[in-house]
Amino acid sequence: MFNLTRRSALLGLSTAFTTGGVSLALADAPTDRRFVVVLLRGALDGMSAVVPYGDRDLTSLRGELLPPAPGQSGGMFDLGGFFGMHPSLTNVHDMYRAGEALVVHAVAGPYRVRSHFEAQDYMESGADHRLTSGWLNRAVATMSGASAHRPEGNALAIGVAVPLLLRGPAMVGNWAPHGNFEPPASLYQEIAALNLPDHVTGPAIAEGLRARGFSTSVMAGDKDPDPGKRYAFPALARAAGELLRAAEGPRIAALEIYGWDTHVAQTPRLDRVLKQLDGGMQGLKEGLGPAWNQTAVLLMTEFGRTARVNGTQGTDHGTASVAFLLGGAVAGGRVAGQWPGLRAEQLFENRDLAPTTDVRSVAKGLLSEHLGLQEAVLASVFPASGSASPIRGLVQA
Repeated sequence: MFNLTRRSALLGLSTAFTTGGVSLALADAPTDRRFVVVLLRGALDGMSAVVPYGDRDLTSLRGELLPPAPGQSGGMFDLGGFFGMHPSLTNVHDMYRAGEALVVHAVAGPYRVRSHFEAQDYMESGADHRLTSGWLNRAVATMSGASAHRPEGNALAIGVAVPLLLRGPAMVGNWAPHGNFEPPASLYQEIAALNLPDHVTGPAIAEGLRARGFSTSVMAGDKDPDPGKRYAFPALARAAGELLRAAEGPRIAALEIYGWDTHVAQTPRLDRVLKQLDGGMQGLKEGLGPAWNQTAVLLMTEFGRTARVNGTQGTDHGTASVAFLLGGAVAGGRVAGQWPGLRAEQLFENRDLAPTTDVRSVAKGLLSEHLGLQEAVLASVFPASGSASPIRGLVQA
């Protein structure tokens, strides 16, 4: 059941600040339903993941970043005549067509900051300020005490750290594989790229890496010498599904995948990380097997990105993005949320997609309808969130 290779586990769980870094935490709960939260760290550009190609103002804002239109070679998947799903999300689109994927566009948290560190803390705490516990841990704590088959407590974190999302009153165990590992080439590429402009550290680091056998093409990011290292997320997500499927296994999981901060060369970078995410969601589904029908998955990010393309063919920190709900329990096959429009006067501060849905309303709706949490409990899970009412109809009746 717990079929993780040492390489995939270590690479997947220990590269939190590199492109493609992932980790996984698991929690127990007294239910046969499964609930998974995937944190997309770095701020996903929602308008590239789910493109509002029917908005007449889109092309003038970011024409260079748009994938081909639906029906064209390599084009986006049409979602009903106004939105199109990124062509790298092949498996997610299959889920959409099967009624197992729901998109909520123009979502954001209650905060209006563009700092990754602050926004990720707020996203995980479920508030507009930093708390010492995460909303998913508080939800688990309301559902059960320590279980007989998992005496170490309600939650098991796999990896070297537990995300804030699952820290709090519910007892958490920790597991990580033993042994040494070699960091992926992508880590060295990021270090070299960050130091390239510096006339002292740039050449020194490049020379040191060349001495260790890294070719110029590898350091330039032109070719990944071992593509398997870049795709640890699908293997980890599949393992999570196998654990969740087990009769006495956990019922709640939190995964995180990095690489969404696309300030530069967004098109190829986003294509790669979307493929990782897509493969991971398919792996999760396959790992869950029949339990997929009892599963709801929430994909969320700390904030969106600017509506306009910047001077380096990327986008900068913004406000609203997109949330995905996947799983056999989801009432999918549609795009939900209110589209705010892209005219200058419709943008938030004349730069960002304006938020129309509070992501806490999405999370509350899932916790309520899928896991059975009552209104009073939701108020403790998401403090001071009276303005964010649970969205109904997100899961199958």
